[in-house]
Amino acid sequence: MPSQSTATVNDVHCHFLSPRFLEALGREKHGAGGATSAQIARELGWDDPCSVELLADRWVAELDRHHVSRAALIGSVAGDEESVAAAVVRHPRRFVGFFVINPTAPDAAERARRSFGELGLRTACLFPALHRYTLDSEPVAKVFEIAATHGGAIFAHCGHLMIEARAKLGLPGVRDLRFGDPLALAATASQFPAVPVIVPHFGAGFFREALMAADVCPSIHFDTSSSNSWMKFIPGLSLCEVFRRALAVVGSDRLIFGTDSSSFPRGWRQVIHGAQQTALEEAGVEASVAARIFSGNFERIFGDA
Repeated sequence: MPSQSTATVNDVHCHFLSPRFLEALGREKHGAGGATSAQIARELGWDDPCSVELLADRWVAELDRHHVSRAALIGSVAGDEESVAAAVVRHPRRFVGFFVINPTAPDAAERARRSFGELGLRTACLFPALHRYTLDSEPVAKVFEIAATHGGAIFAHCGHLMIEARAKLGLPGVRDLRFGDPLALAATASQFPAVPVIVPHFGAGFFREALMAADVCPSIHFDTSSSNSWMKFIPGLSLCEVFRRALAVVGSDRLIFGTDSSSFPRGWRQVIHGAQQTALEEAGVEASVAARIFSGNFERIFGDA
């Protein structure tokens, strides 16, 4: 397989940690008065994003440095849709916008319609373990319905959930992993077959359940992002074997490369790309298959830049 350094790479999983995201953490950490984004960035050991515009420009420079063509930017707190939308408007050929939504919030439907419509974002992100709802509930189905109307997609975080910033700040985990069941997701996704569904980290520990869900629901895709440390819950499992099993069940058209990159100065996680490239080589995957995973499936779902 030729080196991926000379091939197109698109990343479906990058977090856009805007000033508004940091300010939301500041309010939770320090009370109503909160703290500035710069103060929270210092507490976390991160660079201050300064502004949406500067952060968007820094991401483009980072993608250029690593020869990454396009990236999905995730607005990583509910209510930060406008930050991501501004980044996409600034660099429309480089970014695809994702937004977090809590389907049980009173204004969820209105926010989803505006995000997919007026703001031009492409994917609604569901974190059921964080916001405590089931993926086969009516509020989730409503978000799917709105996504279908606007030609959008759904990103649904199943399985184990660890939010780095919250852990570093000593904030409560506020999570219930029982809600992140891929089988419940399949029940809803099957009602909306035209809506692409992305499950990050191969189901993040619910690997068997994610494979079963994807087997019965052809709209479910896996993103390959992060270190996939959930493998520690399944003794003897390697990243190479994860790819082999996923390819055997869902095929190469439903695996989408991602890194779970987030903060600076760490920036884009080249090590994740290298580990996945090595795992695919060990699995004997052909160059054409690797190309679909690293770039082609992203372009099929989100269109050409």
